[in-house]
Amino acid sequence: MTEETETRAEGVAGIRDVVSIRLPAASAYLSVLRTATAGLAARLDFTLDEIEDLRIAVDEACAMLLSEAVPGTDLTAEFELTGQEMQVRVEVTTVGSSAPKRDDFAWMVLTALADDVDAVTGSPDRMAIVLRKRRGAARPA
Repeated sequence: MTEETETRAEGVAGIRDVVSIRLPAASAYLSVLRTATAGLAARLDFTLDEIEDLRIAVDEACAMLLSEAVPGTDLTAEFELTGQEMQVRVEVTTVGSSAPKRDDFAWMVLTALADDVDAVTGSPDRMAIVLRKRRGAARPA
């Protein structure tokens, strides 16, 4: 498992922190991402409910991706913290897989827990899900 932290100045907007984690694409390691998610969200002063929503959303996104991942490859997660927002991108290597289904229950859970959700399939052998959560954002009704 590799973890690296990078901090850069972003003009008057302040500091942007990026934390990248790479771990085996296996469900046994998801507790590491859940813990990292909670710790980083707490750093941004998210409420306990917001932290739990984000933990569940990251876990659900990873579960969706792991079902498509090539065995023996890595799952990468990049957490970008900017002011009152966290963006999480989780990505795996796949074998000719299409984008996640946006009409299934797992996708509905993601969109209910995060402020923005998107699937990214820029190459035929990679799939990523990107979540954004803002501190204090109202939940959709």
